Amino acid sequence: MNLRDQLKAILPDILPTTPVDSIKGTELIELVKYRLNQNYSDATLRYHFSIMSCDPSSPIAKVEQGQGYYLRTTTIHSLHSARNLITPSQGLLGEKLALSDNDVDISMSRANKFRALFQRFCEARAHFPFIFERSFSDSEAGANRWRYPDAAIVEWLVGDVDDQQGFVLNEQQVEVQRMLGSAPFRVTSVKLKLELSYSTLREDLFQCLSTSDWADSADLVVAAPINDEQMIEDIRRFGNTYGIGVSTFGMEADALDDMPEPATIHSFLTREFEAIQSLFTYRRITSPRDKKNFDWQKIRDNRTDNPDFSRFEQWISRCLVDKKAYSIHDFIDLSPRDDSSDAEQSSESAA
Repeated sequence: MNLRDQLKAILPDILPTTPVDSIKGTELIELVKYRLNQNYSDATLRYHFSIMSCDPSSPIAKVEQGQGYYLRTTTIHSLHSARNLITPSQGLLGEKLALSDNDVDISMSRANKFRALFQRFCEARAHFPFIFERSFSDSEAGANRWRYPDAAIVEWLVGDVDDQQGFVLNEQQVEVQRMLGSAPFRVTSVKLKLELSYSTLREDLFQCLSTSDWADSADLVVAAPINDEQMIEDIRRFGNTYGIGVSTFGMEADALDDMPEPATIHSFLTREFEAIQSLFTYRRITSPRDKKNFDWQKIRDNRTDNPDFSRFEQWISRCLVDKKAYSIHDFIDLSPRDDSSDAEQSSESAA
């Protein structure tokens, strides 16, 4: 394995998750050295840190206007998937949050911030979000917007929140659910949008419906306020007919611009996140209808061709094997050698 590949495997376990806690190059070199397969000079390592920090697909990012490195949360894959939050025609129409091509950097910044805010909002409610990122990084990205959601929310039905350990699964209830042949969780397929407009409303609603056939329910979550009464009526009519939910965070463009960077949002403590909730007003326009047809087999059938479904399947399997509700941030990939048989059994019980 070459040095670059070694660093890509090593750095995520070493780098701090926020720019505030960034680590200087000299210290990072010392932490990395003993994990490498061979000796490299300090100059070689420093050079690789510098080059990799300019690559959006690498795990290392450099502090802007300062010194130090931290773990990159905005990768090339997350940038590709963030484009889904902006319906292509909205840029041409000059919507408030989805700006024209000249302001694409601002639009992408808002998209990434809103996605991070959505994740942190789910976590604050003891729900477990999973972001689909790698589904939109190839030539099929356009078609995949109709095949795969932007996110999935896993809500565990068998456990309680512990002040020290977070959400802990109840082993006895998990076994009962297994014997009854039902999943101990429910999954909501989610499409994220910066805003809705009449010109793209039907497309956004049907896209949300199209990507949810495998989940228990479907939700369209929007950053901007939805105040137009006719649009609200159209959304409710569609929701009642097809069973999808629609909600809004009620955020104006300037409020989203004032949000900190995604890495900082992800690292918010409970009290810190509570302090910024005054910047948005969550509103449910229509509630999703539970279809009760969660299709675990579709996830397994797609895991070979779709890396997001593969990781989603491994994550849920690990939680079931260990009887613990891991967040995706804490998830460690299953070891095929040690856990494959248990994982397969747990996966079958989720079907």
